Amino acid sequence: MTTAVDDALWSAIGDPIRRSMIDLLLTGGPGTATSLSERLPVTRQAVSKHLAVLDRVGLIHSAPAGRERHYQVDEAQLARAVAQLNTVGATWDARLRRIKRIAETIERHRTDTQGE
Repeated sequence: MTTAVDDALWSAIGDPIRRSMIDLLLTGGPGTATSLSERLPVTRQAVSKHLAVLDRVGLIHSAPAGRERHYQVDEAQLARAVAQLNTVGATWDARLRRIKRIAETIERHRTDTQGE
């Protein structure tokens, strides 16, 4: 089975601040833009923009909580991201094994021809 890679999802995860936000929400539970901005080196407005990106790709969901919104990680979407990463990793592992075999073949051929 192959898992299609979602470029928008990985673009969202590619930002270190957004990865930190996901980590904070996973370890600390639901949070608001204000509570997250207190733990990150960016403004509350920047946190809100990052949250919007994560929400757009489905990595987080929000619910109203008074004048703010509480955000939490969508674990099913995060699991999908992990599956994609595993697929990409396995593909690159296979490519690297093929490159290694080619390099070893070339080296053996070079050693054989130098010995003649």
